[in-house]
Amino acid sequence: MVFTSHMELALHEARLAAERGEVPVGAVVVSDAGDVLSKTGNRTRELNDPSAHAEMLAIRQACAALGSERLVGCDLYVTLEPCAMCAGVIAAARVARVYYGATDPKSGGTAHGARVFSHPQAHHSPEVYDGIDAQACEALLVEFFAARR
Repeated sequence: MVFTSHMELALHEARLAAERGEVPVGAVVVSDAGDVLSKTGNRTRELNDPSAHAEMLAIRQACAALGSERLVGCDLYVTLEPCAMCAGVIAAARVARVYYGATDPKSGGTAHGARVFSHPQAHHSPEVYDGIDAQACEALLVEFFAARR
């Protein structure tokens, strides 16, 4: 099977989030058959919901599409390293692989901070691949925050 990155679709969702005034993070969940199950961006401000991170929304939508609380065999593409909250849900959903773009030394929860997947209490640790289209993911965040300062 040939690897196909879906980070460009996640970047598109991040750009749409920025247009809505949200922090530009996008996420995509792909089935083990390669079908896109969900795609979305941050909606914390729009929904007045601090848990409405792109990963959380994408996981909720993908679970609904599959009719299951588990995403066994599925991949998650996200433009920014997941925070600890999102990493916990990724583990609970049993996502097989996480591909992310930009690292997040301040709020990340996988390679930084809580490092949820390497914690002894983690019930599941997905394969994690970082740096996917990192420059484009980082540039989007830098431009967004520079415009607000």
